[in-house]
Amino acid sequence: MTLLETDRPALDLEDVVESAAAALEGAPTLEVIRWAAATFGDRICLTSSMSDAALIHLVSKVKPGIDVLFVDTGYHFAETIGTRDAVEAVYPVNVINVTPSRTVEEQEAALGPRLFGRNPDLCCHLRKVEPLGRALEGYMAWFSGIRRDETASRRDRKVVEWDRKRGMVKVNPILDWTQEDMDNYIEDNGVLVNPLHYDGYPSIGCAPCTRPVAPGEDPRSGRWAGLGKTECGIHL
Repeated sequence: MTLLETDRPALDLEDVVESAAAALEGAPTLEVIRWAAATFGDRICLTSSMSDAALIHLVSKVKPGIDVLFVDTGYHFAETIGTRDAVEAVYPVNVINVTPSRTVEEQEAALGPRLFGRNPDLCCHLRKVEPLGRALEGYMAWFSGIRRDETASRRDRKVVEWDRKRGMVKVNPILDWTQEDMDNYIEDNGVLVNPLHYDGYPSIGCAPCTRPVAPGEDPRSGRWAGLGKTECGIHL
């Protein structure tokens, strides 16, 4: 039984978010994860782009068997698919492969080739945002691995927030981690990492829209380079 099931039946999730956001701001990562697991039980999942398995490692220590949603856009690097398969084999989690409503070939037949170059926002919506939205419908909350230091749009996010677009709770346990924190955790715990990180890809998305980053460049400058785009839309 979760904490929500022991409380008033009419408990408003937005009230839960407001109180938790204040109480858990600055709290240790595992405390945030324990709160979410106790509150939502099996109605919480985790999303991962398979850039690394740090959040998966953290959450699975508290809630083994948790559903991990991976959006397979059809455009991923082979290394990303390999990391997904390795995560499924190594960690005590249930990896769920989420796919768009159309294959790449069907999308190109309907909308023309290389939509990612002509209209990247639409391509991201069709192949990332919409499929994930469908997959999240059966849950009350989800764990996200976003960090405040990644983009300007993420600096004012909260550790627990109301995902108004999807009508659910979003939990960001590593929101205040720096890249150094992430690197240290990965090294100290032998966490799986997408091998592209070692080839100059600090931020990994779909293959057509991701390039290597030179030393000293912004880590996310290789995403949608030259298109004035910094987010796929999932976290907006």
